[in-house]
Amino acid sequence: NPDIEWHPGSLDMLLAAAQRWPRAASLGPLIRQPDGTVYPSARLLPSLARGIGHAVLGPVWPGNPWTTTYRQSENGALRERTAEWLSGSCLLLRRAAFESVDGFDSRYLMYFEDVDLGDRLGRAGWLNVYVPTAEVTHLGGHSTSRFSELMLAEHHRSTYRYLADRHPGPRYAPLRLALRAGLAGRSQLVRRAARRE
Repeated sequence: NPDIEWHPGSLDMLLAAAQRWPRAASLGPLIRQPDGTVYPSARLLPSLARGIGHAVLGPVWPGNPWTTTYRQSENGALRERTAEWLSGSCLLLRRAAFESVDGFDSRYLMYFEDVDLGDRLGRAGWLNVYVPTAEVTHLGGHSTSRFSELMLAEHHRSTYRYLADRHPGPRYAPLRLALRAGLAGRSQLVRRAARRE
């Protein structure tokens, strides 16, 4: 993202990690928010159970087991490791890997484009590697997490697109219908909560 501030030597550290991990398609640094806290940028893919648990309970119980597992909160923010996807706000991408999966999916305006890319890279046999010795600060600090109504709608559209793509066909039609209804309901709840603030 254009609002990333690199800490000294961090790009060199990502390049060195790319040498250590020849199957790494994407490498991501530790991302700090403007207040210095670490953003959980190296995560598991959102399965249906994790996704539903995180979406429903995350806003009211941040330490719930689904959110903790999805965000890899207990997997060590300071340990170099593989992840199923990395935050797209700052990534070093290996060109051969990126091109092998045709890059980002243009159907995602924003949100979930990085999740989708990480998943497709993994399916193609590449790795996503978290490199916490490299640090950046995201000056925007995920400011869109305060969700204007347009951003909230786009987040839910992207969530639905990602999950629907992975559950295609008539067999999963009831599931996709339930997902659409659940996301619409969640949008209404978040909007009401935002208006009360």
